[in-house]
Amino acid sequence: MLSSKDVILSGTLPARYVANVNQLPMLEALRKSGKIFNKLLKDISGKKAFYAYAPGKWTIKEMVQHVIDAERVFALRALWFARKDASPLPGFDENTWAANARGNDREWEDIRKEFRILRKSTLFFFRNLKEEQLLAKGMANNNEYNVLAMGYLCAGHVMHHHGILKDRYLHSSDKE
Repeated sequence: MLSSKDVILSGTLPARYVANVNQLPMLEALRKSGKIFNKLLKDISGKKAFYAYAPGKWTIKEMVQHVIDAERVFALRALWFARKDASPLPGFDENTWAANARGNDREWEDIRKEFRILRKSTLFFFRNLKEEQLLAKGMANNNEYNVLAMGYLCAGHVMHHHGILKDRYLHSSDKE
C-alpha cells in the first residue's frame, strides 16, 4: 500500500501542504480534510463570508473559491500524469485567478456546495487509480510531482486554508 513516503514533489510549499495530512493514507486524507473543511464552512453565514481579516486580503468567499480552483488544478495535473502525457504543465498565479474568479459575486451556499461536489469528484478519480498510475510522474510549474502527491496536495491545501480560516478569519464569538 502506498503512503506519503512514496510522494514525489519539489518545493517547500507543496511539502508543507503534504505535511498537514501525511500521517494518513491519501484517500483517507482526502475524505477527512473534506469533512473537516465542510463542517467549518457550514458554520459560516453568508454575511460573514464577505469578511476579510485585513485590507487587501481575500474574503472568505474568495478564499474558498481559491481552494476550489486549486483543487481543480491539482486534479487536472494528477489526471495528466496518470494518463502518461509527458507535456509539462504551467503554474498558475493564485492572485490573478482569485481576482478573476469573482467569488464575492457568487452565492455562499453555491460556493459551499461546489466544494462538496468537487471533493466527491476528486475522491472518485483518485479512488479508481491503480498503483502504477499513482506513481506516474510529470512536470508542473517547473517541478516534478507524482499523481499520489497531487492527491495529498488536494487534502493538505484544504487543511492549510482550514487553519487560516480558523486562525485569521473566525473567532469563537463571531461565526454569525
